[in-house]
Amino acid sequence: MKEKMLTKTPVVCLLTFICCFLWGSAFPCVKIGYGLFQVEASDYASQLLFAGIRFTLAGALTIVIGSIASRKLLRPSRDTVGSVAALALVQTVAQYIFFYIGLANTTGVKSSIIEASSTFFAILIASLIFRYEKLTVRKILGCLVGFAGVVLINLAGSSFEFGMSLTGEGFMVISTISYAFSSVLIKRFSARENPVTLSGWQFFLGGLVLMACGWFMGGRLAAVSPSAVLLLLYLALVSAVAYSLWGILLKHNPVSRITVFGFMNPVIGVVLSALLLNESNQAFSVYGLVSLILVCLGIWLVNRQAKGAAR
Repeated sequence: MKEKMLTKTPVVCLLTFICCFLWGSAFPCVKIGYGLFQVEASDYASQLLFAGIRFTLAGALTIVIGSIASRKLLRPSRDTVGSVAALALVQTVAQYIFFYIGLANTTGVKSSIIEASSTFFAILIASLIFRYEKLTVRKILGCLVGFAGVVLINLAGSSFEFGMSLTGEGFMVISTISYAFSSVLIKRFSARENPVTLSGWQFFLGGLVLMACGWFMGGRLAAVSPSAVLLLLYLALVSAVAYSLWGILLKHNPVSRITVFGFMNPVIGVVLSALLLNESNQAFSVYGLVSLILVCLGIWLVNRQAKGAAR
């Protein structure tokens, strides 16, 4: 009965929106965190250290909360330790090393658009490599419409120059592919392991690796204050809650049905950035409204296809 509820459209929409809202809030909160900890934009080592501490805490929180809820310690079985390690490498280590370096070498507009393409990659990987579902015209159309909304809200009022560098846009593409693979791997590994267990331990392991990388590269968090610590705990909670919910939904639904909601992330990120950072008013313009409509239409198209599909 519980599994059946997790496939119902209203439940899927609500839970995925919660995930996207939490992830969207992470963009401005990370920038605020850099300011509180006095981390410079060019200080890759400290950024990796910051990310490592965040994800290690996220893993610990997930394990503790999940263990309390299930009344037993969440830990991977001997058969799934390798799955946890693989997921930590792809989802946390590779994704965020390439993300942080790539972001520092390209614009925020390009980064948002490239990151939104993870939905395409996830659906292509699930369909063409792992054969979990069929690639249909409606799914492709839904992705194109949703992607158009992401491009529109990011280009509104911004200058956009064509060009690509390996350590900039190239690294962002690698980061995006890593995230897309992680979505499909969660679907695959959760058939043998609790998604919350996978999420918690891969975050904990991946976070430790990122912390070690940042520390040995010379990264330091210079200023530590109560507000900075609280913000770091919030970011850890964002990852713990959002990825655990996302993993549970991926276990019980087609990959395309869930990942298409990822188009909401940059839209919500722009809105919250406008509110929290006063970066721009593009979120509340005609462009913002049209973008939201396009994203919602893309999500509807993919979910309309999934409604009649086998789950």
